[in-house]
Amino acid sequence: MSGSPSAQQDTDQPPTDPDRSDDGRYSAKGRLRSSSYETEMERLQEQLVLLQYWIQSQGLKVLVIFEGRGSAGKGGVIKRITERTSPRTVRIVALPKPTDRERTQWYFQRYVEHLPAAGEMVLFDRSWYNRSNVEWVMDFCTEDEHREFLRSCPEFERMLVRSGIVVLKYWFSVGVQEQQRRFEARNAEPLKRWKLSDMDLAERELYVRYSMAKDTTFQHTDIKQAPWYVVPSDDKRAARLNCISHLLAQFDYEDVAPARVELPEVIDVPYVRPPMDEQTFVPPLF
Repeated sequence: MSGSPSAQQDTDQPPTDPDRSDDGRYSAKGRLRSSSYETEMERLQEQLVLLQYWIQSQGLKVLVIFEGRGSAGKGGVIKRITERTSPRTVRIVALPKPTDRERTQWYFQRYVEHLPAAGEMVLFDRSWYNRSNVEWVMDFCTEDEHREFLRSCPEFERMLVRSGIVVLKYWFSVGVQEQQRRFEARNAEPLKRWKLSDMDLAERELYVRYSMAKDTTFQHTDIKQAPWYVVPSDDKRAARLNCISHLLAQFDYEDVAPARVELPEVIDVPYVRPPMDEQTFVPPLF
């Protein structure tokens, strides 16, 4: 395919945005203002901590999958989810490309060892859906492997759900013009150019084929037991708040945060510490 994406291919954003002209939380361009975003994000992060305690207390096993195009905002929302939670309870899985040995394994095998145990929430920053998106678009897998994935993935996820794992799948969707703007912003700043890999550039060139891959993926894997939830992300701030709000709403959790504890007194024992000048300190530059 050649040429620019059509308006229909351009985005998965809702067809019409609500009128925000009289809402002080939004700018003249309809984007969420920073002050409103920060206030709501602080509230949601407090709720995420409460959810963390609930997951621990109930022994829940929660798997959250984040997928979408490059620059769509997956990393941003994952960072906000984990900012105040414990990495022992809420952990991120972002696997590198498979090794030669892993390429010979059952496709889902390397992901299975990272699934949550009781009392854990695992966030997959990309997942087994690499096969039906990046790998298929870039010809890193065969057509037979692609077809087999589309057949087996729904059954695999139904098995996870039957085993007691809560599976949530979020697709972050960014329009072609907004993706262009974000890529250009990264390119303009030397410290952000590491975010523009060869894969990102190829993804930009093959934008329409990635749209085809996403649509095909949804046709086969948007199942009742583990549906896809699309997060329009042209407005990054709104996307983060919408995703986290939806995540929290999937659980009927209660406040089981531990009660305030009484700090113990330090036990005094006969001990003389070595001289401080025998230690090497970081230079006090500030």
